[in-house]
Amino acid sequence: MRAQRGNVQNASLGAHYVVNLPAPDDFAFWRERARSLIQCDVPPDRVSWIEPGGTGDLFAQEGPARRQKRLPTPGKDARPVRASKRFMKLARNAALHSDPERFSLLYRVLWRLQSNPRAMEDKADLDVRRIEELDKSVRRDSHKMHAFVRFREVESEDGAEHYVAWFEPDHHIVRANAGFFMRRFSNMNWSILTPRGCIHWDGETMRESGPAQRSDAPQGDPVEDLWKSYYASIFNPARLKVGAMLSEMPKKYWKNMPEAELIPDLIAGAQAREANMVETGALEFEDKPETLGAIGTAIEKCRKCPIGELHNQAVMGEGPRRASLMIVGEQPGDQEDQGGRPFIGPAGQLLDEYLTRTGIERSETYVTNAVKHFKYVQRGKRRIHQSPQAKEIDTCRWWLEAERDIVKPRLILALGASAARSLLGKTVSISKVRGEPIPLEGGTELWVTAHPSYLLRLDGEAQEKQAALFEADLAAVRERLAQQEA
Repeated sequence: MRAQRGNVQNASLGAHYVVNLPAPDDFAFWRERARSLIQCDVPPDRVSWIEPGGTGDLFAQEGPARRQKRLPTPGKDARPVRASKRFMKLARNAALHSDPERFSLLYRVLWRLQSNPRAMEDKADLDVRRIEELDKSVRRDSHKMHAFVRFREVESEDGAEHYVAWFEPDHHIVRANAGFFMRRFSNMNWSILTPRGCIHWDGETMRESGPAQRSDAPQGDPVEDLWKSYYASIFNPARLKVGAMLSEMPKKYWKNMPEAELIPDLIAGAQAREANMVETGALEFEDKPETLGAIGTAIEKCRKCPIGELHNQAVMGEGPRRASLMIVGEQPGDQEDQGGRPFIGPAGQLLDEYLTRTGIERSETYVTNAVKHFKYVQRGKRRIHQSPQAKEIDTCRWWLEAERDIVKPRLILALGASAARSLLGKTVSISKVRGEPIPLEGGTELWVTAHPSYLLRLDGEAQEKQAALFEADLAAVRERLAQQEA
């Protein structure tokens, strides 16, 4: 493949060119040299990119056809080099990776873009996928640097406050992230020491220095004991997810963080602490509200689980205060969250249809959900439903029991396994318990069926079968209500 023709002034046929990079993270230098080489029609297999400390004479033993030459310069008629926005965005980060082949990879793809401008759109292309991997790894390393750098105060010769941090990056990200710390700690005098080079800020000027060792950084300061006490006090065992924590905060960073030495003991005692919190009522729920309106006000402020911290609104149940039937779903959906009412989306409309078929008046029924906030993940402009976890259901059970205490229904219909768990305190199989009443405290009967959203996900014979079972369950509930009223 040839990128351009007729643009070479100094290139020699068969010559091999060695580009010695001044720094391992110097993307601007690589970009300038790569542009010239492309314009001089030098293919990727005739260029070696050598970062500081690398070997610059890789082809010295391969004969005169592989002799190193002074870099060519493009002619006046050289065409512009084409590079997509996506390539440039990924390449800037990929150039910071520690992979010694990264600059050769970038040049190879840049060469291909001259004849195929859409090359970066091929998700199956191995070179494209490798650039994406390098970009992702560098972004993750930068995120870890932002999150896990811990400054410690040291005494300076002039008596001024100075703060020093130690960090071990996987890639050449230190200089690229200097701006973040300059903005975040603009009024501090600080240094960040790393094995790949150091950066220093005096409040006005940024300077760099060579690599450092772990022993060059301070091991502690008087403020750390206070910080560790605070960290231990805010550690919430009810929200502990060890796997997720280790994924987000790998152990390799723990030695930089004073609070990390507390984590093993905090994890070991988490279950006992959580059980004690539940037993003693230390979850800090207020007294149960005495009116449905008070519940609605309280759940809007509830932040006892991560769902309540999402960008959503609490959705209160609705219906008569003394309804004979209470219907409990899993959680509000996107439309319910926006409208502030339960069961107004597609699943709610399907529920209304079957309630009408079986002779149950929704206006005479109290409808609510086991979880009062919409749990979702954001994908672009869409919010994708996520099922609540058992702990989230159990935490929100407080509010459902408050609703039950006020409404005092004779019969409760649970739609789906999450709703059933919120009422029974354990997970059950719908196929095993549907169609039969389950006694609850206070003389209330619990009936369990599928959630109407389940029917919406089916088609064909499976949909017809489950729809028939759902209608039969609602008909049995209506018959049971009639027997209780007789």
